[in-house]
Amino acid sequence: MTMLGDDNLVCDVAAVEALEREDCIARWRRSFGKSPPKYISLRFLRRALAHEVQLRVHGGHAAGIKKALNAALIEGERKGNAAVRAASKRLVATRPGTHLVREWNGRTYRIEVLEQGFLFDGNIYGSLSGVAVRITGTRWSGPRFFGLAS
Repeated sequence: MTMLGDDNLVCDVAAVEALEREDCIARWRRSFGKSPPKYISLRFLRRALAHEVQLRVHGGHAAGIKKALNAALIEGERKGNAAVRAASKRLVATRPGTHLVREWNGRTYRIEVLEQGFLFDGNIYGSLSGVAVRITGTRWSGPRFFGLAS
């Protein structure tokens, strides 16, 4: 695949965005020499492959940025990855359309994340803590109650 200009790049990225899961997996194997992680989403597969197309056209990061990113990675590993995992979990879990499920006192509760808050039992709450208080009757950290924080 040769790409001579931005028009070709746009076409190649658009083609990646239209790939089905099996095609994404095959392309991932060709690009990275191994299979993608087992439970990776189609959305992430497409984004990673589109990024790879862009890197091949425009090149990667400058040496200084690579050095800074590597230093941050080493520092994160040194401090432990728990904070990074927790932050990542919170970001994914609070994306609109996500459903959070929590069992409490033998009952299962399902909360939908909306742009403007959290939908629970037909009511919209401004925070997860408000939902947690409604469920338990006591004051809770919403992210902690729903397993998004330690």
